[in-house]
Order: sequence, then structure tokens, then C-alpha cells
Amino acid sequence: MKLRKVTAASATIFALALTATACGGEGGDSGSDGGGETITVGIKFDQPGLGQKTPQGYAGFDVDVATYVAKKLGYNADQIEWKEAKSADRETMLQRGDVDFIAATYSITPERQEKVDFAGPYLLAHQDVLVRADDNKIKSPKDLNNAKLCSVTGSTSAQNVKDKLAPKAQLQPYPTYSACLPGLQNGAVDALTTDDSILAGYAAQSQFKGKFKLGGFKLTNENYGIGVKKGSDLKADINKALEAMVADKAWQEAVDKNLGPANYKNEPAPKIGDIKS
Repeated sequence: MKLRKVTAASATIFALALTATACGGEGGDSGSDGGGETITVGIKFDQPGLGQKTPQGYAGFDVDVATYVAKKLGYNADQIEWKEAKSADRETMLQRGDVDFIAATYSITPERQEKVDFAGPYLLAHQDVLVRADDNKIKSPKDLNNAKLCSVTGSTSAQNVKDKLAPKAQLQPYPTYSACLPGLQNGAVDALTTDDSILAGYAAQSQFKGKFKLGGFKLTNENYGIGVKKGSDLKADINKALEAMVADKAWQEAVDKNLGPANYKNEPAPKIGDIKS
């Protein structure tokens, strides 16, 4: 079989095509045209106020943080491909390259750091309790003794309270946090516990506005980070983006917009690399 002779003109066209392809596949500095084709970001789809898929699109604090970061990496909002990142799947998604980064109430822990890298932290949350707005009986963790505490399948938060703080707490099993809220509202349970940011997100929903309040107990420190594949160069760029988000006040605006309706008293934006034990 004879090979075709490549002319100088066709060689030039081929070289230009290669150059265009290479440029289109990489992110860059923020700009009006974006960095590449798309960037894939993992978020929660079922956490109001943080990461939620709605008929109007995606909304929440984590979504706002991820959108800001993507912009600094060179991608406009319409160039982001959102993927659901369930808690049990996050490390695997990053290791397989299913996503470029994950912003999904992803607490930085030593065990996770063995498998993936983290930029941030970008929020310091705490385990807390949510109670009815008119409930003045639960003022400290010990007041959860004999109280009916919502226990969500797959979560250890309620069990931790029972084991360490209120051994007489009565755990009431529910399939999801969303299912707990009507029970809390009608008195079937007395309290719900998980991260205060997650509780604030649920309480900030329009149908629950003013009906619940946070205990403010700060039972644990939860350092939310943005997960990336181990060794990824994105970590440094994401850290720079997070610092810029804090500096230009966009970070606080995102907190106030998404969690403020629940009177969430957020910690100051954490310094990059400052992980509270």
C-alpha cells in the first residue's frame, strides 16, 4: 500500500488542528470564554442549602463555592458538568477520574487523606442539633437524655451523642434527614443531629423557615475541603481560588444567601491548611 504524499499546506493545517485541540482541553486563568470544553464537579444532589438538584438547576453553598472555583480555573458556569457525589462514592470517583474535584460537605480526615488530596478547608462546621423554635428544654447536650433523637440510617451522629453525651437518648430511626423534619415539626422526635451547616440548610427551606433553631453545641469540628485526585496539580489552583473568594467577600455572601435564613452563625472563613482537630 502506498502512503499519500503530505504537502506543506496540509502539514500546516494538521499542525494548527493539533494546537487547537491541545488548547481546548486545558483550563486556564479566569476569562469570559472559559478554559476548555467542560470541567466535571461532584456535589451532593439532596442537601438543601449546600448541594441540591432542583427543577431550576443546582443550588447551595457548595455549588456556589464550586462555581466560583471553576471560574477561577477558567470555566464558566455553563461549562460545568455536575455529578452526584454520594458520601460512600467520593474517594472512588476521584481515584477513577470520574470528576475533576468534589465539593460535597467533604470533611477532611486522616483516613481520607491517604486516598485523595484536599484543597481548603473552606468551611469549619460542627456537629450540632436542630430543635423546634419554641423548644426551650434542650439547652445543652445532656438535655438530650430521655429525648427522642432522630437517627438516620447510615449516619453515626446520633449514636455518637448517645454513646458519649446523652446515654439515655432515645434513638428514633428515619431513612433520611428530610424525613426527620416533619417528625421534628409534629413532635414525633425532639431533635435531629448532624453537621450544623447541613441542619441550617434544611431549616432554611421556605416551608420550614422560623420553625426550627440550632442548639449551637459545637460537638465536633468538621473541616470541609475540596477533594481532588491524589497528586493533582489542581489542589494549588483551587486553594488560590478559595483565598480569592474570601478576599472579595463572595464567600460570606454565599454563606448568608444559602444558610442565613436559618440564623446560622458561621465560623470565620478558615485559613488554607488550618485543619481544626
